[in-house]
Amino acid sequence: MPLDDAELVTRVLVEDDQHAFAELVRNHQSAVRGLLRQLARNDLGLADDLAQETFVRAYRNLARFRGEAKFSTWLYRIAYNCFREDARKRKELVGIDENQLEAEYDPQTVDPALRHDLMHALQMLPIHERSAIVLCCQNGLSHDEAARVLEIPLGTVKTNVLRGREKLRKMLSAWGPA
Repeated sequence: MPLDDAELVTRVLVEDDQHAFAELVRNHQSAVRGLLRQLARNDLGLADDLAQETFVRAYRNLARFRGEAKFSTWLYRIAYNCFREDARKRKELVGIDENQLEAEYDPQTVDPALRHDLMHALQMLPIHERSAIVLCCQNGLSHDEAARVLEIPLGTVKTNVLRGREKLRKMLSAWGPA
């Protein structure tokens, strides 16, 4: 019977069980990499580097995990912090620049397949809306859990998800067949 995250964390902390931490990584690496890919606008190399940094930090700081939230929520917070720190280092805006967004958008380059359209549309959202949607809709976090990860008020998460979904709906309907 597989161990749950809490049991694996305990084994790592109490017994210095490296296999338990490897199991935590296996259980969560796909979701962490997926989150980081979306935040990094599908820059796979950057997402993989940030995922590796996320797990290094998680291991170093595992004793600070208090278990007040799910382990995945705690891990997503670390991943989001890694992303933001990297963006600051590269002097990338973590907010949105509407003029740059419009300049980058070229509807002629969009693949007609719905999944590709959705991923493209998601990349065009402001980071705060994209982050909320990826956490809640793709990774299945509740609004409350996403608020913890993003360290923003619950109402702000709800607003970001609502606005982001509406923007996605408008973008996708504009791209759809007439």
